[in-house]
Amino acid sequence: MIDEKLVQLITEEVLRQLEERNFDREKRQVLGESALKDPLDPDSLARMKKRTTARIGVGKCGPRLNTQTLLKLRADHASARDSVFADVDQKVLDRMGLFTVVTDAGDKNTYLTRPDLGRHLNDEAVQVLKTKCVMDPDVQIYVSDGLSSAAVEANVERILPILIEGCKGLGLKVGTPFFMKFGRVAAQDQVAEITGAKITCVLIGERPGLATAESMSAYIVYNGYVGIPEAKRTVVSNIHKDGLTAVEAGAYIVEMFQLMLDQKASGVDLVK
Repeated sequence: MIDEKLVQLITEEVLRQLEERNFDREKRQVLGESALKDPLDPDSLARMKKRTTARIGVGKCGPRLNTQTLLKLRADHASARDSVFADVDQKVLDRMGLFTVVTDAGDKNTYLTRPDLGRHLNDEAVQVLKTKCVMDPDVQIYVSDGLSSAAVEANVERILPILIEGCKGLGLKVGTPFFMKFGRVAAQDQVAEITGAKITCVLIGERPGLATAESMSAYIVYNGYVGIPEAKRTVVSNIHKDGLTAVEAGAYIVEMFQLMLDQKASGVDLVK
């Protein structure tokens, strides 16, 4: 029987995504029409621009990009840089009820220059997880800033409830969600060892590009342990409003959880 609360969450998210996509599509069309003068095939150009956020048909002024295109390029570059260096808004974490733990990186500069320190929790974080988290869950889900705070702020409030309700609908024991600051993907292996989770899933901000700074990925591992080969991880990437939407990703990831539990495997060992 389908859980009514999960259905409601998915329905609300679908409607929200449709509204945002329509707005963004209209905005991109306006930009396209004013950026390129007298295209040879305007209908084909319009169709292409509806299907991608890539910089096509941007026009030029002599040998240079026109002013509008150049300004948008600089704005997108600034947005990408901001998403790397900014911290996730505490209000978002508070709304989701997520407590925070920190890795050995300790601060942003160290995190960016010492990736190895972002793969290990500090001593205080270890104790906090042992104290606050449900032990031995079927699925442990947590959020990490990674390389994009914007990705967390844009997606976590939409995807996390779907994942949790989806797991409950399958009768799975769900661990205590939390936020990891200055975290790299491999930190999930230590989380798996501490909590004893069968499946550990981290929702993490990906390195931003000029198309979007809001892309999130889910890295999932079955029976994780420190030093596990990277090939044992299953990745669902490109989660954002113009890629794989939160509702689509959430539904797919929950299916992956069940498949991993059935096969007792993840990554290259998982038969889809």
